Parts: sequence; C-alpha cells; structure tokens
Amino acid sequence: MQETRLDIDRIRAARRVIAPVFLDTPLYRCEALEPGLGCAVSIKLETANPVRSFKGRGSELVAHLLTGERAVVCASAGNLGQALAWSGRGRGLDVTVVASRFAPATKLDRIRALGARLELVDGDHELARERAAAIARHDGIRLVEDSLDIETCEGAATIGLELVAAAQPFDAVLIALGGGALATGVGHVLKALAPEVEVICVQPLGAPAMTRSWHERRVVTTDSTDTIADGVAGRYPIPAVLADLLLVADDAVLVQEESITTGMRMLLDHAGLVVEPSAALGIAAIREDRDRFAGRHVVTIVCGGNVDVAAYHRWVGAT
Repeated sequence: MQETRLDIDRIRAARRVIAPVFLDTPLYRCEALEPGLGCAVSIKLETANPVRSFKGRGSELVAHLLTGERAVVCASAGNLGQALAWSGRGRGLDVTVVASRFAPATKLDRIRALGARLELVDGDHELARERAAAIARHDGIRLVEDSLDIETCEGAATIGLELVAAAQPFDAVLIALGGGALATGVGHVLKALAPEVEVICVQPLGAPAMTRSWHERRVVTTDSTDTIADGVAGRYPIPAVLADLLLVADDAVLVQEESITTGMRMLLDHAGLVVEPSAALGIAAIREDRDRFAGRHVVTIVCGGNVDVAAYHRWVGAT
C-alpha cells in the first residue's frame, strides 16, 4: 500500500492513551436488520460511550499530546466539540468550541455541560472553522482541526484495529464520510491489515463535496449543503485528507435523504438504536444498492447518537 499520513505503530500506541471507556465498543451481528437489507449486517456501535460518538477516540489522543498546554480551540458540528470538552476537562485544558448556531441544540447543550466555552457563528461549519482559526491566532493557543490533525484520524483508526481483531470475517465496511478522519483512519488499518475488505465511504447527496473529490481525484467544493446529516455536511475538503482517502477507499457513494431517515427508522425498529442521521448512512447505502451487497457480510459503523429528540421524531415518525 502507498503511504498515507497515518502510521500503524502510532495507531497501536494510541490505544494505550485513549481512555478505555472509548475502546472495544460493541461489534455484533444484527440479524433483525438482514431481511430488510438482503445481506448479513454487523454493527460497530460507536455511540456506547460518554460522548455518544467515535470522536472521543481522537480527542483523547489530542488531549494526551497537549499535556502541559493551557488551552485549545476547535470548530465542530457538535460531536468533536463534546469529545474535546470531555477529554480536556480530565486533563485541565481550557476548551473553546466554535459551532454554527444552527447546529442541533442537543449537541450545543452538551458541549456547555461538559465545561467548554461555546462560541456560535451565524453560518455553517466552514465559517466556524474560520473563526476557530482566528481565535487560535489571537490567543496563541492550539487549534485542533478535525481530519487535518493526524491525531483525530489515528484515534478513529483504532476502530479499524478492533474490526481486524473480530472473530467473524466480513467482506465490506461502510463508513460515514464527512471531513474524512473516520474513513481515512479505519480505511488505513483495513488496507494495511485486511486488504481483502472493501472500504466504502457514504455521504449524503446533499453534501457531496468529499465524494465528488474522491471520484474526480481533486478537491471539489460546494457552495452550500442540504442534508439532515449535519455531522458530515462539509463544503471544503482538505487536500491532505483527500490524498489519504484516495489511497484507502475503494468507493465513495451518495445516498438520498429518504434513505437516511429510513435507515434511522430501521436501526430503531430492528436494533433498538436511536442514532443521528450520519450514523444511518451505511444502512442507507445498502438499502439503495441491495444487489451490490447481496450474500455478503457488511459492517456498518454507527458513528454517533447525538440527535434532537423533536427532530428525530419528525424524521422517523417515532411515537
């Protein structure tokens, strides 16, 4: 395999500094989902931790390496902010999170509850990134950039080590694609240690920048996004992250909003899981291309469970 920015030895070492509460999340075959999808489906449940997303793995690695620093700032759609607040609180770091005021209230409230200073901007995540960078320059503190900072990718990559160690083999893994930390991290490990596994990235049709960039092998930006999957709704792919993704992903696909909400409902009805839209992207991809996955064993990473209850009820029709 050609070299990415990631390193297997560093990824293995990361497990020693990440709080055990984020490691070894459940991985199990969910047979109840299978009649509706036409293939064997296993779930890697990254919501079973204090911040209810995979981001805690990366934030733990970042915070560990910042020992001795006084403060840190990041932009977040919500989940990274919660994770960095949690990890920073345990290590005496002052954490500032910049987010869009249109981000889910549940995520914003939790960032505040975890002790971080929250600054809201009147725009999307890209504007939040600009503001976070300005704060870092002005205050002389560390800026954490999700997916660009290798720690966020290598923390997420520890999921890949757990997948490779699984007793039951699988044919493909479906990974939500946003900034790229999860996809490049897990993809790197699988290509290095289990190259026979197909790595498929999934993004909403209404936020296609990274997927289009993967297919065109160059950075493609978009003027706007239109999706309920706020956690993956970026407009400006990072060149270094795209370069990594091109080396480890076998495919990148786009799915419709209706498939996302149907996937959320399926995870509720058949797995008892309340998830945010980004976490249902893998189920949506299987649903839209059943022939591709028929007869195969597929793992889908359920990456986050931070969702506003009122919005969730609207989307899935839960009562």
